[in-house]
This record gives sequence, structure tokens and C-alpha cells, in this order.
Amino acid sequence: MKKNKEKVVIIINPISGVRPKYNIPSLIYENIDLSKFSIQIEYTEYSGHATEIASEAVSNGIKYVIVIGGDGTINETAKALVQTDTALGIVPLGSGNGLARHLQISLDTSKALRAINDEHIVYIDYCMANDHIFFCTAGIGFDAWVSQKFSEDKHRGGFTYLKNALTEYVKYKPRYYKLVSSQGYNIEKAFLVAIGNASQYGNNAYIAPEASMQDGLMDITILEPFNVLEVPQLAIQLFTKQINKNKHINMFRDKSVKIITEKEEVMHIDGEPFRLGNEITIKTIPKGLKVITPKNPSRSIIEPIQYAIEEIHYNLLNDIKGVFNLNAR
Repeated sequence: MKKNKEKVVIIINPISGVRPKYNIPSLIYENIDLSKFSIQIEYTEYSGHATEIASEAVSNGIKYVIVIGGDGTINETAKALVQTDTALGIVPLGSGNGLARHLQISLDTSKALRAINDEHIVYIDYCMANDHIFFCTAGIGFDAWVSQKFSEDKHRGGFTYLKNALTEYVKYKPRYYKLVSSQGYNIEKAFLVAIGNASQYGNNAYIAPEASMQDGLMDITILEPFNVLEVPQLAIQLFTKQINKNKHINMFRDKSVKIITEKEEVMHIDGEPFRLGNEITIKTIPKGLKVITPKNPSRSIIEPIQYAIEEIHYNLLNDIKGVFNLNAR
């Protein structure tokens, strides 16, 4: 008796990151096992569209929804899948790809697609910041301010994010934050306060090196003010999973935390900027999302370097196209 194929909905964000997307459909059909799955491809057309597509898939009893895009599109898709029987698949094509990197999903599109075929499912935690869901990281302070500037930039990619970070660092002033948790409360003057469900922002920048997405806890990282001479050490520690050893870092874990500010500030949620008021309650919801992860993940040293080089390449191409477009007007 012939087994019915499992229907898979694949959501593609055509404007995520800096890489071209014209070859994605052919890669899907080359790497997804078509003897097991039937494919329905959907393209996002506006903010929030991924959530709508994923919600419809849940209503239709779809077992797997695969998202091809960055952390913002993954967030949009995944928040429609929490507390359901529909599992999320991730093919990273964004600027930072923090969630994919934490879950050891390949940055190579073909490899990430082939991992779907094994149907290896894990349950992960997610978090709520007031009524906003996030899966990877959230934060207030410098990183949130940079996310605001990045969202306003016409260019995408890690190179653009770094440019914005360097530009804004010179102007940014640390603020005071009151943090309330089950361990009491404290008032901190901080450069940033980061909430990690996953270990990193993206691009292997580990703000919470020991964070787990399956322990029911969030890792709260407080970076105190520092001087410009200490920036190189902080940067090295951030990218080598050693930031927790820096003297300006305070860390603790909890199921929930409330951040109170003197006035409303920008908060980033999985890299996207929001204004949530001057009291933000953040809590963890344990094992609320099913995710497809590699059955036998391989740790490649070359792959992240190659991905970074390609990001620079595509950024330069986009800049050149932009110049020609301006001259053509």
C-alpha cells in the first residue's frame, strides 16, 4: 500500500539578508525527499505575512512548516507554531542566523534542506517580553539601539550591522535599569541588558555562552560601562564564548525578570526593534515549540568563515548596484 506524502509548507522571505533567492525553489526540489513530502512554497509579501501563512498551515493540520529567511522571519513563523503539533524547520538566510547557529543547523542551504528529511524533532523553550514572543535573544540598551538603526538602513547583512554598531558606539550613553527577579532586585548602570534563551545574537557573537534552550531558564547578561581601550578584549571574548569572564559582565539565570526604565526605550526582540513601555516583564515558557534539527550535526570551522566572506561579497555587489541605480536616475 502506497504511503501518503506528508505535506510541507515552505515560507521564503525574498528580501531577508543579502543573498539572491532565485535558485531557492530548485534547491528545495533537489534536496527535499519528494518520495516522503509534497511541497507548497509561499513567499512573504509584507511584515507579519509569515505568521498568517504559518497560522493557516496549523489550521490545516500541516506537520511541518519550513522557513527560509533570517531571525525576524523565523520569529514571525515560529510564534504561530508555539503550543501546536506543527514543527518548525529552519533554513538560515539572514544577517545573523542566531537561532540556526545555536541549534547547529547548517548555513549551507542544501545541507539545511536535506536535514529536514530526517524529521529529527526537539522541543525548545521560548520567551515572552510583555506580549511579544521571542526564541533567541532580546535586549535593551546599546544592542537594541543598534537594531533600531539597522532596521532603518537600506542595506542588510552582517557587514551593515557592524557598520551601524561602530557608528553608534561613539554616541551611545549607558542608562540605569532596575531589574526585578525571584532573586530580588538591583539597579544597574548598564551599556546593555541582554536576555538569552539561545546563546548568541548571531554571527557567532555569544552574549550568553552557557544558555540552553531546554532548561526552562533565561540567561540575563548585564554589561556595565567600560572604556574604549577595553573594546578589543570584549570583542574577542564575545566571539570566543568567553564574555562571561569579563570583569564588566554580571550574569544570572531565572524563569522571569522585570526590567524597569526611567522612560520608554527601544527593546530588540530577535533583532527587531519594539517599544514596549518602561516596564517589561520577560518570562520563559518551557518546551513550547517543536523544531526540526540535524540528526547528526557537524561542526564545521570553514562554513561560518565561508558564509562571512560571501556576505561581504554580496554586500559589495549590492552597493555597486545601488551606485549604478543612483547614476541612472
